[in-house]
Amino acid sequence: MITAETVQRMEEITNRYIQELDDFSMEQLIRKPSENEWSLGQMYVHLINTALNMQLRNIELCRHQSAHEAAEAEGKTEAGEAIFRNGSFPPVRIQVQTAIPDQPLTKQQIVEGLNTVVRRMKEVEPLLEEISPQHTVQHPRLGGLNAKEWFELVEMHYRHHLHQKERLKVYLESNE
Repeated sequence: MITAETVQRMEEITNRYIQELDDFSMEQLIRKPSENEWSLGQMYVHLINTALNMQLRNIELCRHQSAHEAAEAEGKTEAGEAIFRNGSFPPVRIQVQTAIPDQPLTKQQIVEGLNTVVRRMKEVEPLLEEISPQHTVQHPRLGGLNAKEWFELVEMHYRHHLHQKERLKVYLESNE
């Protein structure tokens, strides 16, 4: 995968997420289908936080990893191999143990967060060629990912959550 293409796809999907925010009121963005499910706003916060605090942060960890740490790293799991071979997560709901995201306070908070992720990706993208593919950081489900894989994962993750966004959109439209 060419990293510049990943940035371009990230800009496109981010613009889609931002444009579709106009379709919802703040009350709709924080409405949850059930106690055990996230609101649309929480999904947006999850995407932003995961990109900034995990995926992009792990690129920096790969960048500053020592040769000794790289030698001890483990490879991808079967799930990780499959996801990168297919270029996407499977189109099914994936339940993971993660902190419940906060509800957003404003639409502007969401827009700024989404734009920050794209800006950070543009900053990081030119550095990726300098990072050894042997330098990896463990993902809890996918195994050891290198910097380019963490970078691609941001866009794959955003794309995967389009399924959840559509489910929540149907829920919101049917409960008006």
